[in-house]
Amino acid sequence: MNGRNPENGRKQVMFHDHRTFSFSNIVMVLVVVFLFLPLFVVVLYSFNSSKGMTWDHASLVWYEKLIFDSPSLWMAFKNSLIIALTSSATATVLGTLAAIGIKWYRFPGKSYITTVSYLPMVLPEVIIGISMLIFFSAVKIQLGMFAIFVAHTTFNLPFVFLLVSARLDEFDYSTIEAARDLGANERQTLLRVIIPSIMPGVLSGFLMSITMSLEDFVITFFVSGPGSGTLPLYVYSMIRYGVSPVINALSFVMILGTMLIAWVFRRFLKTIAANS
Repeated sequence: MNGRNPENGRKQVMFHDHRTFSFSNIVMVLVVVFLFLPLFVVVLYSFNSSKGMTWDHASLVWYEKLIFDSPSLWMAFKNSLIIALTSSATATVLGTLAAIGIKWYRFPGKSYITTVSYLPMVLPEVIIGISMLIFFSAVKIQLGMFAIFVAHTTFNLPFVFLLVSARLDEFDYSTIEAARDLGANERQTLLRVIIPSIMPGVLSGFLMSITMSLEDFVITFFVSGPGSGTLPLYVYSMIRYGVSPVINALSFVMILGTMLIAWVFRRFLKTIAANS
């Protein structure tokens, strides 16, 4: 006997068995290709001088048209950006306070409010859009930018609420007791203890809200008015005449912008984690 446990040996062999063509690796590669191949095609054809799908030669002509000859597209993009930032900021503030209030306090109808808060996540967007349209018509609110802002804030709230609530489930409530023992009032405890601790969840909710707002089409279609078209509505209107490769150029710019924002927030969250 050499004193070695054969069971441990088999476990170690299984643990270190990294096969290049294992089933999990193949599935992972297929999923990555499925997700990123369309983006690669969009980026590639943004440099194609031809308007069709036939490759001619590399050119920056569509980026030139994007910058200097697409005023209506930039107007739609500006509307989308304004709505995304304002509605996401509002939803983040309301969703964060709602999550903190529901986690901390007891009041009648708490479970009912929690259940209703998730409805915009599970209801079809067509139903939400129609209900929003009926509501705005009933209360005499003109369709347009403000109506889109209210609608986007409404369907973004549950995502912020869910992410912040998940972060609060891991929150160490002894820090609140320590802050109270040191003389902090409720507002100071909220701003200096709770908010910094749950900031990763708050930022995640904010970024997800921006993404949901920028890509929404169905709800925006029902509540938009004259002069309030967003980028998804503008792209949809172009389909009737053929989508211009300018959209491919704008998509590549937005991909780069998204990667930059994700990188900045990742470093920011690492800084928060290091200082906490």
